[in-house]
Amino acid sequence: MQSLKDRHVVITGGTGALGSAVVKAFIEAGATCHIPAIESTPPSGHLPDSKQIEIVPSVDLSNEESVDSFYAKLPPLHAVVNIAGGFAYAPIADSPLKVLQQQLSMNVVSCVLSCRAAVANFRKGGKGGHIVNIAARPALNPRQGANMTAYTASKAAVAAFTVALAEELKNDDISAIALAPSTLDTPGNRKDMPTAKHDSWVKPTAVAELIVAHVSLSETINSGVVMPVYGKA
Repeated sequence: MQSLKDRHVVITGGTGALGSAVVKAFIEAGATCHIPAIESTPPSGHLPDSKQIEIVPSVDLSNEESVDSFYAKLPPLHAVVNIAGGFAYAPIADSPLKVLQQQLSMNVVSCVLSCRAAVANFRKGGKGGHIVNIAARPALNPRQGANMTAYTASKAAVAAFTVALAEELKNDDISAIALAPSTLDTPGNRKDMPTAKHDSWVKPTAVAELIVAHVSLSETINSGVVMPVYGKA
């Protein structure tokens, strides 16, 4: 296992429920986390006060120039974790084009632009790197995506993109994997689904531990995998 002390990591969506758990796990491992946020005054309530955390405001991950500008200011990176995205529950009859466009922008475009800039950073640094993207269970089992077809399509695209990217980068010492979690045990999901079996949901801290362990591997042998992360569901 590699030490993450003094390594630099980008975590998109790092101020959210899953993202903040991932940030905490990385700083506990000694890494410095760079977090792009779309807000001019980003929320930081979920994050500890730490010199190992840099939140960069006003970064639009769906905008090519904004993403490239953010990455241009970063030191050589060890890993990039793309968590930023969005969800839409909408039966097809209630899904105008703007719902699909929104889901593709939030989930696919943001991921692709971040990965492209990450690859440029890794290649410039000359030491390889790790990319971890977040798909979702319906990406692997689309039958579970009924009534959220736009979301399912966007996450399936993230999964397919990750596999293709891993194949493209296999000779660059750059790994790319995607995690496909089922429902995450977050305050927002508990509020939206109060009667669900919360003990079967995936804990964000467990996902964070998995991500940190993956990017700590001395030799990555599972690049290109889309990993089910279903907990007890």
